[in-house]
Amino acid sequence: MTTGRTSAAPRPTAGALRLVEASTTRPTSVDISDYMRQMTARCPYLAPSLQRGLTTWTVYRADGDADAVQAELFHAGAQAAEWLRPLLNRPHGLLRCENIVLLGDVSGTRHRDLMAWPHWALKNLYGPVGVMLGKFYAGEEEVTAAGHRIPAAPASFLPVRAAVRRRDPRFLSATPDLAAVLAAADDDGRDVFEHIPTEWTEIRTWARHLLLPAKPSPSSPARPASPPPSKS
Repeated sequence: MTTGRTSAAPRPTAGALRLVEASTTRPTSVDISDYMRQMTARCPYLAPSLQRGLTTWTVYRADGDADAVQAELFHAGAQAAEWLRPLLNRPHGLLRCENIVLLGDVSGTRHRDLMAWPHWALKNLYGPVGVMLGKFYAGEEEVTAAGHRIPAAPASFLPVRAAVRRRDPRFLSATPDLAAVLAAADDDGRDVFEHIPTEWTEIRTWARHLLLPAKPSPSSPARPASPPPSKS
């Protein structure tokens, strides 16, 4: 049984994400129907998930500065992961997916940058207990490592779902340690926050320490470390 500590974590940035639609299989604030039809050809688990009403969408609109929105995206992702964990061992649990949609703009910051650190921190927190997180950006067409095109998403979102241990580690080739952890994942009911802080700025510092050392380039100035790119 999970502890629910994520619900008790300090949230000084509460309100930076405004809830537009609570978890629903048919959001009206963003049209995902055509996108979902196209994606069923890419994901063998999506069609049965949709048929059983196990793919849901919670829609938020940014209403704060970049740091506050990042903090709230992290919190929303942790809440989704904690909701999902006890369901994974129930019938059809592996087909469940909660998608956290981000609408709206934050001045001077792309959705890609808003989502990067929350996604990276959440993947490292929840990979060991068998929860996988992805990220997709509005209007950006992705290409898989095998060269297959993934349709452009109608909105930016973080999917939170059960890890498929036979398949998902191959999406993490840039982070082999995380891939190995995911392949061996087992949810023993642990509190994933037991040994890390709960304030977002400290969580981001913790997540930064998990990055591989960047290779210096003789022709480029040094830049702050950022999470590795991922299509999952």
